[in-house]
Amino acid sequence: MILIVDSGSTKTDWCFVYDKYTTHIIQTKGINPVVQSQEDIKQTIEDEFVNKSRHKEIDLHDVHHIYYYGAGCVADKKYIIEQLLKKVFHNNTTISVESDIMAACHALCGKEEGLVCILGTGSNSCLYDGQKMTLQTSPLGFILGDEGSGAALGKLIVNAVFKGLLPKQLCNSFTEETQLQLSDIINNVYRQPAPNRFLASLSQFAARHIDDDNIEQLVIMNFDQFIKNNLRQYVSYGAKPVINAIGSIAYYYSQQLQKAAESNGYTVGKILKSPMSGLIEYYTMTL
Repeated sequence: MILIVDSGSTKTDWCFVYDKYTTHIIQTKGINPVVQSQEDIKQTIEDEFVNKSRHKEIDLHDVHHIYYYGAGCVADKKYIIEQLLKKVFHNNTTISVESDIMAACHALCGKEEGLVCILGTGSNSCLYDGQKMTLQTSPLGFILGDEGSGAALGKLIVNAVFKGLLPKQLCNSFTEETQLQLSDIINNVYRQPAPNRFLASLSQFAARHIDDDNIEQLVIMNFDQFIKNNLRQYVSYGAKPVINAIGSIAYYYSQQLQKAAESNGYTVGKILKSPMSGLIEYYTMTL
C-alpha cells in the first residue's frame, strides 16, 4: 500500500492506495512548515491523522512508500516533514517529500512538459520538462507576492472595501456577511496564526458576488497580476503560453482566469481543483 499526501496551507488529504484502488482518504488541517511551528505540525500528524487512521482501522505498518507533497516544502523544510513522519511510520517505510508545485507538475502534466501553476490559498508556478522543474519564479509568499492566490484576492477585497473602492452596497454586504470589522481583520492578519488562510477565506465573498462587475474585475486583476509578474519569463524561455493550473481559485474562477489569460496572450489548458486524482493516476500507472 502507498500513501499519497497532498498538503496545502488550508487542508491536507492523506490518500491510501492499494493495487490502483483508493482505499481511504483522510483529511486533516493544512500543513506548511514555512508558516507553522514543528509542534503545530506534529500535533496535526499525531493527533488528527493517526487518530483518524485508527478510527478507520488502517494499519500504518502496511504503508511501504509515502509520497508527500506539501506547501512550504522548500529545500530546508523537507527534512522537518520527513522526520515527523518517521516518528509515525516504521523504519521500512520509504518517505519522499516534494513541494506542492511538483504535485501540480505530476498531476497536470504527468511525463509531458508544460507550464504549471498553483492557484489556491497561495500561488506558485514553474516550467516543467516532464521530469523536473527547469525554471521557477519565486512566489515570495502572501506578504510579498502570491499574486493570483486566494490570500491575494482576500487582500484586494479588503482594500477595496475599507478604502471605499467598491459601491457602498457591496461594502455593507461584506461586513454583514463576514461579520468582520476592520479591527477584526487587523487582529487576524497581524496578531493571529495562519493569516494567509484567513485572507484566503475572505475570497469566498467574491464567489458569492461574482456576477457583480466590480467583483469580477478584482478577480481578473488578481490573475492579471499573477500572469504578468510570474509567467512572462517562462515564455521567453520557449514555453508554450498555455496555463495549466491546480487549486480552488483556478477551479472556481476559471472563467475569470480565461479572460485574464486571453488579454495577456495566453490560453488555458488543464485545470484541476485538487491534484489527488492526477497523482493517483501518476503513481498507479506502474502498479
